[in-house]
Amino acid sequence: MRPIQRFVYTFGHRTCSQLPLIGGVSVSTRITRAPMAFSARQSSSSVLATESSNKGMIILNRPKALNAINLEMVRKIYKHLKKCEKSKSLLIIKGTGDKAFCAGGDVRALVEAGPTDESKSFFREEYTTNALIGNYKIPYIAIIDGITMGGGVGLSVHGKYRVATDRTLFAMPETAIGLFPDVGGSYFLPRLQGKLGLYLGLTGYRLKGGDVFYSGIASHYCESCKIPELETALLNCPDADDVPELLQKFHSKPEKPFSLEPFLEQINKNFAADSVEGILENLQNDGSEWAKKTLETLCKMSPTSMKVTFRQLELGSQLSLAQCLIMEYRLAVRHLERSDFKEGVRALLIDKDQKPQWQPSQLSEVTEEHVQWFFRKLPDTEELKL
Repeated sequence: MRPIQRFVYTFGHRTCSQLPLIGGVSVSTRITRAPMAFSARQSSSSVLATESSNKGMIILNRPKALNAINLEMVRKIYKHLKKCEKSKSLLIIKGTGDKAFCAGGDVRALVEAGPTDESKSFFREEYTTNALIGNYKIPYIAIIDGITMGGGVGLSVHGKYRVATDRTLFAMPETAIGLFPDVGGSYFLPRLQGKLGLYLGLTGYRLKGGDVFYSGIASHYCESCKIPELETALLNCPDADDVPELLQKFHSKPEKPFSLEPFLEQINKNFAADSVEGILENLQNDGSEWAKKTLETLCKMSPTSMKVTFRQLELGSQLSLAQCLIMEYRLAVRHLERSDFKEGVRALLIDKDQKPQWQPSQLSEVTEEHVQWFFRKLPDTEELKL
């Protein structure tokens, strides 16, 4: 069976250009401004786990696949994270190339495999890595330059520092393929301002550039042309306590205003309903052009996924990150067993007819019993242990 990966959301696997030098490892006791001796393009390894005397770095190195992660990569990332947490003063994670930090992965292999031990292992180990990042003991800096979706969100959003650029493109579009916003989506989405997280989780709306900072997903914004200089400064940083000041030095106000600012009041009003059906009714009554487009988007999504997502974020707002990930692992296993997941992947990725046949096809047909089934506790031996 092929290595299990996550879905490269919307974009598919396509070739993207590589930076001539991405940086790497220096064995000297001090890192200088000169380019490091290690180029990502020179290595075929999918994860470059590098380190200096007291700094760690992880480079996702699959630029032709938009740095999509698979089970092998998750294991390498986790191993290096654990090592650096004990021996380094800070850790930087970034992607090779100028197209993506990490666009997720290829869920086609997941749905073809079904609920096998390997497919479950992917989710289990990915979520365990997300939990580690959320409780990391040294400064964790994610350079989310380019496409950041799915698994890439999990590798960044839970870290203390998330640096977006003018090239960042963020989205959680899982409801379009019959899945749910995982990798801790149930934790971070409800904690965004107002009902923004629920809006993003249900619609899969794409945040671009400064939007990622204004939404609260990124902690800092830096022009992409200055990222190499920022990396050098971080690698030369004499004390981890200086990281906040250093990041603030490179932080700048995005040129464009928040694209959703004109609609935040409508988002908060319409998405405040106590059910997905209530949200759709609010949008119908709103009648604005924005509401019509939002309604049109939601009507394309899996009815089951929307109801599961609504419940997931509702519950997640009251849970810790670890509790959210345990809940999400149950959801992931159930989606492998019986859901719209396979049909969504067929329609968007395999046949590409863009005409998924959701079952059930109407929100009114998605019963409360069916929604509750996704959240049921797994046998003790199968539960995610964090």
